[in-house]
Amino acid sequence: MIHLPIDAAQMIRHVGFKQALSTFLALVFPLLTLAQTVDSTYENDLTQRIHVAPESVFTMFREAGMKPVNRSLTPVQQEKVQNAFSVLPPLHQQILKQHLQSISFMDGMPNTALTSPVDTGNRQKQFNITFRAGLLDETISEWASWKENTCFEPGVDAKLKVRVEGGNLDAIIYVLMHEATHIVDAVMAISPHVSEKQSVPEPTSFTKDVWRTMNVPEAKYLDSLLAKTRFRSGKVLPISLGPEVYRKLAQTPFPSLYAMAAWSEDIAELATIYHLTTRLNQPFSVVVTKGDVELARFEPMKNPLVKQRLKQLTIFYTK
Repeated sequence: MIHLPIDAAQMIRHVGFKQALSTFLALVFPLLTLAQTVDSTYENDLTQRIHVAPESVFTMFREAGMKPVNRSLTPVQQEKVQNAFSVLPPLHQQILKQHLQSISFMDGMPNTALTSPVDTGNRQKQFNITFRAGLLDETISEWASWKENTCFEPGVDAKLKVRVEGGNLDAIIYVLMHEATHIVDAVMAISPHVSEKQSVPEPTSFTKDVWRTMNVPEAKYLDSLLAKTRFRSGKVLPISLGPEVYRKLAQTPFPSLYAMAAWSEDIAELATIYHLTTRLNQPFSVVVTKGDVELARFEPMKNPLVKQRLKQLTIFYTK
């Protein structure tokens, strides 16, 4: 992996680790000449690619002030990973067999997961995915609720709560699908690959009429409140603003707050939430409550603006 071309610690402080890495990787994917042919013994069983993360990943986390440690998986955890691979869409499985060099699990990392290009000197792109090991002990609802709550600071009214109703499947299913979609995107250029964050490239069918630059939506989807949310500003909002945040989000084509971070996160979130709800028959709603009273409910797959984009995902299910 190539190190960040700017002060990584400073970038993390301002916008958050995953958002910083998302921006960086979106810029460097088209510049890398990557990889090697996957060992034939690993061709069909992706779980055989569980290895210690590349040293460059450890170095990046250490330079950001973390103390990362490799985690060896128990048989039960290995079974969870195997199941998560088995329920990926056909295209994801096909591309991972060709382009996933390794997956890794780590304690002491600051984010949930990181997809990194691996430079091994040849042309075919290869990647490592590193996961926070604790993810293996969480359900989708537990993990997604935790992540959503990082966008808000508690208020004086302790009865105000934000939660995600995402079912009881293993969280690794959601996160693997999200990260695997980054690899599919990098290989197939579903979103544009640009050399500068401010570039205004020719849109792809996925970004047309939705995104202007890699992290700036088209003007009709810009909103002053949504611009202040964590994945766009790096700052948190009072939880009292939660109902209005999700009402505003429902007026956009984005499936989550995180999808607004960049077009690479948009495709990963859209594909993942669609797959979870439509293919795996799981729920997915963000709910804001005050005691027993529901103040707001955001259901992305019922949003007409989101539903208009789902035709872009049919390629994932064609063998």
